[in-house]
Amino acid sequence: MRDEELAEIKKRKMEELLQQQQKNADLDTQKQEIESQKAAALRQILTPGARERLARLRLARPEVVAVVEQQLIALAQSARLQQQVDDEALRGLLQRLVPDKREIKIERR
Repeated sequence: MRDEELAEIKKRKMEELLQQQQKNADLDTQKQEIESQKAAALRQILTPGARERLARLRLARPEVVAVVEQQLIALAQSARLQQQVDDEALRGLLQRLVPDKREIKIERR
């Protein structure tokens, strides 16, 4: 009887783990699909130079790049972009979003 209970508990645990792995795999697949759709949209929106600048900026400030990508995709979906965003336009957008310099304040005691 004890062995049967242990076998049942093991069986339930294995089923739970398998379900959890399946959910994680489904979530990963969805994330990859969303990322590929976003990349395809950005390929249509940005010129190669602007994409290169965004890729370099992603290394230093990924949170800023995420905001910029969301804004660009929203502008494209609302049909407010008449042409592809080039490097100059992207630089202007980044300058508006990111402050130029951080203010460093040193106090002497």
